[in-house]
Amino acid sequence: MSKKRILPATEKRNRRTENIDMLPTRKIVDLINSEDMLIAPAVAKENKNIASAIDMIVERFRKGGCLFYVGAGTSGRLGVLDASECPPTFGVSPLLVQGIIAGGKRALVRAVEGAEDLADDGAKAVIRKKVKAKDVVVGIAACGMTPFVRGALRQAKKLGAGTIFITCAPEAVKQLPAQIIINPIVGAEVITGSTRMKAGTATKLILNIITTTVMIKLGKVYGNLMVDLNATNEKLRDRSERIVMEMTNLPRTKAKALLRKSCGKVKAAIVMHYRNADYKQALQILDDCGQSLRKAIEITR
Repeated sequence: MSKKRILPATEKRNRRTENIDMLPTRKIVDLINSEDMLIAPAVAKENKNIASAIDMIVERFRKGGCLFYVGAGTSGRLGVLDASECPPTFGVSPLLVQGIIAGGKRALVRAVEGAEDLADDGAKAVIRKKVKAKDVVVGIAACGMTPFVRGALRQAKKLGAGTIFITCAPEAVKQLPAQIIINPIVGAEVITGSTRMKAGTATKLILNIITTTVMIKLGKVYGNLMVDLNATNEKLRDRSERIVMEMTNLPRTKAKALLRKSCGKVKAAIVMHYRNADYKQALQILDDCGQSLRKAIEITR
C-alpha cells in the first residue's frame, strides 16, 4: 500500500483568500496586509530556537568556522542576499557567510526548473564549498521537502558541521536532518503555494535576526552603531563620519581626518581618539580586546 503524501502547510489553500480575484484593488491590498500581519508573531514563537542557532554560529565562528546558507528558488535567493549584505554592513570577509543556491548564479535572476530536485547535487555543493566540522550549514526550504537542501544538510551532518533548518511547514519537522529546527508557522499563502510571500517574509526576518545578533555578539556593533562597516560608497562614508562624530564629539572635519588616518576603519578611528594611539597601536588594542570596541575604550570613558 502506498504511503499517503502529506501536503505541507505552504501548499494548502488559504480559505480567507479564495475569492481574492473578485475583489477591488484596495480590498486585495488590505487582505494581503492582514495575512502579512500573521508573520511576526509566528517568528516570535521561534525565538528560543533562533537564539540556539545564533549561539551555535557564534561558537563556531570563534573557532574559525564559516556559515553556509543552502536553498532553492526564493529560499536560496534570500540566503545569498543575507550573505552578500554581511561584508559591507559588518566588515567581515565574504567567505564568512556564504549562500548556496540550487542552479548556481543563474538561478539568482531566473528560475532554473528542476535544479532543486536532486539531493546529490546539494551534497556535491557542500563538498565543493569545502565545508568543515567547524562550520555551520543552514538549510532553507519553506515546504521542508526540497531534495537539494536535504541532501546538503545530510552531507553537512556527515562532515560534522553544525546543522540548522528553517521551514514554514510543521508537517516536515520530524523528518528534517538538522540539530536545530526553526519552524515559524505562517499558514497557507495568499496565493496557493506562492512561498515568496508569507514564508519568504518570515525567512527574511529570521535571517536578519540571525546574522545581526551574531555580529553583535562578535563585537561588530557598539550600542546600535555599525562600527565595523566597510565604507564602499558615499552613503556609507557619510555614515562612518557620523558614527565617529557621535562617539567622539568631534566636528565633521576632524572626524574625516581621523578616518583618513585609520584607513577608513571606524573602530580604529575611535580607539585612536580615546587611547591617544596611532593606527597600528589601535589595531593591536582591538586585537587584545577581542575586537570589542566597548572593551577597548571603556577605561577611558
